[in-house]
Amino acid sequence: MPDALEQALQEHFGWSDFRPGQRPVVEAMLQGRDCLAVLPTGAGKSLCYQLPALVRGGLVLVISPLVALMQDQVLHLQRRGIAAACLHRGLDPERRRDLLARVRANRLRLLYLAPERLQVEATRQLLEEIQDQGQLVGVAIDEAHCISAWGHDFRPDYRRLGQLRRLCPGVPLVALSATAAPRVRADLIRLLELRRPLIQVRSARRDNLAYVMRRRPADPLPQVLEALQQARGAVLIYARTRRSVEAWAGRLGQAGIEAIAYHAGMDPESRALALAHFQEHPAPVLVATVAFGMGVDRPDVGLVLHLDLPASAEGYLQESGRAGRDGLPAQCLVLFDPDDRTSLAWAIRASSDEAGVAQEQGRLELALQQLRRMEAVAEGGGCREQALLLAVGELVPPCGRCDRCITRPDLVDWSEQASQVLALLEQRSGVDLRSLGEDLAQAEGEEVERWRWLARRLVQEELISESDDGSQRLWLKPAGRRFLRQPWTLKLAA
Repeated sequence: MPDALEQALQEHFGWSDFRPGQRPVVEAMLQGRDCLAVLPTGAGKSLCYQLPALVRGGLVLVISPLVALMQDQVLHLQRRGIAAACLHRGLDPERRRDLLARVRANRLRLLYLAPERLQVEATRQLLEEIQDQGQLVGVAIDEAHCISAWGHDFRPDYRRLGQLRRLCPGVPLVALSATAAPRVRADLIRLLELRRPLIQVRSARRDNLAYVMRRRPADPLPQVLEALQQARGAVLIYARTRRSVEAWAGRLGQAGIEAIAYHAGMDPESRALALAHFQEHPAPVLVATVAFGMGVDRPDVGLVLHLDLPASAEGYLQESGRAGRDGLPAQCLVLFDPDDRTSLAWAIRASSDEAGVAQEQGRLELALQQLRRMEAVAEGGGCREQALLLAVGELVPPCGRCDRCITRPDLVDWSEQASQVLALLEQRSGVDLRSLGEDLAQAEGEEVERWRWLARRLVQEELISESDDGSQRLWLKPAGRRFLRQPWTLKLAA
């Protein structure tokens, strides 16, 4: 016979069983214990804090980074008959008064708000009131990796969530994320002042996802159309800039594909229409910047396609993890160009310069390191999923599903050519990557590009270093000098 928690699960969500990792977090929260839950995309993190609110008949406060994400979750809860609402600055005064009245009358079970709302005095007073009345069951911090400067999506407003322990001293806190490396997890426990938390970490491996990474041709449209033709269900296409999103939505439209654009530069009504289209159309194709899709509940995404190199393995695991949440096979395709890392590094530096914060330097170097690691995954010859998970601290065997596992590339001995590159860098200080191939090549064209490719691989092997300011200057590292003195066999996938 099902117990009380399973009965509540069936009653409110229609599920007969908990998914792996959910039940321990629900039980800990009901016992008043802090939690850190790192569960992969599609594992049902939201239920971990939604069910306790329903079982207890009180309120759970949910901190979430995006209004679109909050509204999406609230809509799904309301469709299930669960009293939920979102408090944000876009509410008109009448709706705000009605929402606050419902909170004070204990007629809401889940209240979503952005982290900056905690800086508003009225929000702090509301928290005091509902705690005094014993209504507050817990506080959940969704996308908790945003708190850590070592996370892939750090946000200053999230950094201030350390005050939650003082604002809600007797209330259990639960921090949730799809990916958080050990260093990030330690940061979350420290910054949120979690007290002897339950730490629930499940593997980020998704057995139904197949990773494919290819060089992006001069015109990738034929490859994109081929991938769309083979895809099932919904399709998410990610482009790095708003201009690129608009351009690709237009190109696909001209090719006969009903593609919808979504990015932060659109007006709220257009974004709402695009989100509704993605949720309600039987097989939508949506072109968006990477912020879209965080927590959006569309289980049948059959293809997640990146038109640029992702900025980090952690971020890519979350973005690609939006595919196949129904458990059926899905493909995650990246089309990248060697110049992507240079342009991304420039954008990262520009963003850091704008922030103008003293401690930005360490975070900047980490972001650039994560970017180089992602480039190594894309250029490397080993299992894609294994390399991605290793970047977030998880060691797994080869997946057997990605393009590298299915078609093992031949490993070629590049030791002699590597010695030529390293010797040139020993003679000259700060060689330009763009001229290096011309200095070493005996012919133009493909041979020049092959030398440049080898130089990038030597950067990934940490034998040489490359500037991240867009100048593409190369320098010899200590490991490169050791290679010149005592060479070893260097086999790379061509």
